[in-house]
Amino acid sequence: MHTKNDAADIFRQLAEGVGHSGSPRFYATLVERLATILGVDHVLVADVTQRHQAETLAVWSNGGLIGNMTYPLTGTPCETALGSECCLYARDVQSRFPDDKLLCELGAESYLGCALYATDGALIGLLAVLKNSPMQLGGLANEILHIAAAQAGAELGRQKAEQALRKSEEAARESERRLDTLLNHLPGMAYRCLNDRSWTMQLVSQGAETLTGYRPDELQGNRLISFAALIHPEDQNKLFHEVQSAIANRRPYRVTYKLRHRDGGYRWMWEQGQAVLDEAGEIVCLEGFISDVTDQQESQRVQNAVVEVASTVTTQVGDGYFQQLIATLVKVLEADAGFIALLHTSPQGDDSVYGQATTVSMVVEGVQRDKQTFALRGSPCEQVVLEREAVMHDGPPLMLPGTLLPTRAWIGRRLDNANGEAIGVMMVFYRQPLTTNAFATSVLKILSTGAAAELERRRDHRHMHQLAYTDGTTGLPNRVRFMELLAQMWKEAQQGAHGLSLLLLDIRRFKEVNDLHGHQVGDQLLVKVAERLEQVSRSYGSLARLSGDEFALLVVHPVASDIGHLVEQLRLAVKPPLDLERRVFHLDVSIGFAHYPEDVAEAGELFNAASIALHHAKRREKSICPYTQTMRHALHRRQRMTERLNAAISGHQLALYFQPQVDLASGRLTGAEALCRWYDAEWGWVSPGEFIPLAEERGLIRALGDWVLEESARQLLAWREKPEGGLPGRLSINISAQQFADPELTRHIAQLTAGVSPSAIALELTESDFMRDPDQAVEITHTMRQAGYALSIDDFGTGYSSLSYLRRFAADALKIDISFVREMLENKNDRAIVQTIIAMAKALEMKTVAEGVETRDQANLLAEMGCNEAQGYWFGRPLPADEFAAQWLTT
Repeated sequence: MHTKNDAADIFRQLAEGVGHSGSPRFYATLVERLATILGVDHVLVADVTQRHQAETLAVWSNGGLIGNMTYPLTGTPCETALGSECCLYARDVQSRFPDDKLLCELGAESYLGCALYATDGALIGLLAVLKNSPMQLGGLANEILHIAAAQAGAELGRQKAEQALRKSEEAARESERRLDTLLNHLPGMAYRCLNDRSWTMQLVSQGAETLTGYRPDELQGNRLISFAALIHPEDQNKLFHEVQSAIANRRPYRVTYKLRHRDGGYRWMWEQGQAVLDEAGEIVCLEGFISDVTDQQESQRVQNAVVEVASTVTTQVGDGYFQQLIATLVKVLEADAGFIALLHTSPQGDDSVYGQATTVSMVVEGVQRDKQTFALRGSPCEQVVLEREAVMHDGPPLMLPGTLLPTRAWIGRRLDNANGEAIGVMMVFYRQPLTTNAFATSVLKILSTGAAAELERRRDHRHMHQLAYTDGTTGLPNRVRFMELLAQMWKEAQQGAHGLSLLLLDIRRFKEVNDLHGHQVGDQLLVKVAERLEQVSRSYGSLARLSGDEFALLVVHPVASDIGHLVEQLRLAVKPPLDLERRVFHLDVSIGFAHYPEDVAEAGELFNAASIALHHAKRREKSICPYTQTMRHALHRRQRMTERLNAAISGHQLALYFQPQVDLASGRLTGAEALCRWYDAEWGWVSPGEFIPLAEERGLIRALGDWVLEESARQLLAWREKPEGGLPGRLSINISAQQFADPELTRHIAQLTAGVSPSAIALELTESDFMRDPDQAVEITHTMRQAGYALSIDDFGTGYSSLSYLRRFAADALKIDISFVREMLENKNDRAIVQTIIAMAKALEMKTVAEGVETRDQANLLAEMGCNEAQGYWFGRPLPADEFAAQWLTT
């Protein structure tokens, strides 16, 4: 045991080890210090780059650092560690994970692993310590490991954030380089300049020479002349104020002005640009695009029209820009209707233009209309897209999408992105035939560049937003977006003094679908489930997919009765069978939920409370659970119990009790069942119904099972040395499902019970555990029988085994579950079930053992039915080894 001085020295060493945050030596120093402090042979820190793969950041092995490596997680103890807070394999870790080559190379005998989490709770890595001998770590060691894991997780999260930032910056710089190259091939002049009155140019594209008569290098840095000096004197102040006003309001600017050419003449310019801001929101520079509109005007009328449109839309952004643009355009061109439409990719995914289009803005007879989606094939837009520019002077009557307006003439211009690809169309329509179109065509041509640029910017922005905030499988908001919504909606609930409820949903047994049928089928099922959930939740609140098979739903102004009804609707929505690829899937959902302000006071606490409720829901048969404060206390108790149980197993602080098994015909002792008991110094006797399921959940059941096997063997040998000659019959020992999953289980049991004949041991496994992998169960049970062990199927009648599998299992006995025995005198259905099990066992040449016999009448009825053996309080309670021997093993 460590003294206070020892503990202080240990934490000082640990602090020195993790005090190198941000340095290249952080992980190397951490693993070296942990190896020294914990007295282990190997320590590794790894980045979990994918769910089934890890990359080590530092590895300490046998006294020194070794090279980093990439290794698969499947079939390793590390995979188990990622699913729990701490995972301990105190001994024989290689035999439990025979496919883990790293364990063999290191020579590890024991393993303890912890998952690493980022500050937002995301799983990002793991920390593991390994020893070439059995591992026994006390409470202080666990605390040291938790502290080290928290520090390593924080450092790894910080590094990942820095990497993401650098990657983003590199992408931005690369985008900027591509932009510079691209703009140099565009007509007109692309620029970047300082935000001053002389417009000091930093970057000028090759198009500047055509526009101004000056080479780019003569304009850059005002080396020969400033760009401001070329602007017509009447336009200089007006232009400067318009740009500054737009910048002050954080919006792009679009301006028209006259510019003096080097040859002395003036030409009209159409410019669109924006300010570039730094992280602090300060203006770094201006950038934009200028095009010469002089040669595109057929008359002063075109100039006036462009000026009017430009001045109208200068103050608009987003949808407002398009709405004002098309409204002014229809007015200036004296048209009856017009729209700007965004093109969609063909549903077939080919290069054909015959997909669909959606109006971004549409004006009919001076009124803004709702968005309309229509097919390109056979529409005027099809011709516009194919020909870039098209005119119909007088054609058959045409109804605009979503309207009853018949039109006979139209003019359209295709809108292209920077790569020359069609992304939209801009069109105006007339009731009466057109006699001329030169004016309207020129105006559309001039304004199409600005409209296309804004359309592309908007589409790119939406695409980036979709990638950042939308789940790619279901189309629902993703975890990032959901956490933003949670913070926003909680703030609104706090300010408005109203309630907010959070429901977390988990698709039960969904991992089995992925494992059996693959992720492609799993993703298709998720889409179907999301559609069903969305149909129910749409009228209640915001649904999101957080990860894997977990969904979340936020409900504002919740009413208790409504939440109860909603929960039931969601559960019933998932229940109906799902047909997919000639398979039928039956799914169910676990739902945990919590409320603000009844349960918690903060947004983060609301998510934590709902998560705790979901955890409890997963363990319930009905799988629905509201949050209570009791749950938080229970979770804290389970965490403490895990630590104390781990110490109890390692410190041999558990005990075995033995319950007699009796022949119902003769009353003689035929054997006993070994039952694990735990007396804790602080809590007293802890129920096996509490600590054994916890051991299964937290990865301790194999260590516990090994201890039971070793202690049982030791006791059998001790009894054999007594004059009475030991235990008659066999000692029944329970085997957990996790132990039974080991193909080498028979050999492992033989090692743990060395010196005891297999004929002295009966191994028990519950019926439901047999059926997890019945084919493997058949193989393992036959191996056990060949080795000489007896095998019993425990709790029979509560599972779902078929007769065909039951016939193939090499079992010696069926144990009738206590739930049937308890009520069989009063309940004819239970009595019939017991009679059926006994008859079935006889037909399969197995004996039957009844559990939980508490009265003489129960014992007599079981004997009359033909049951072979029984155990229960009527015959004797479980007793410590010495008391059992004194009562049952004396001659």
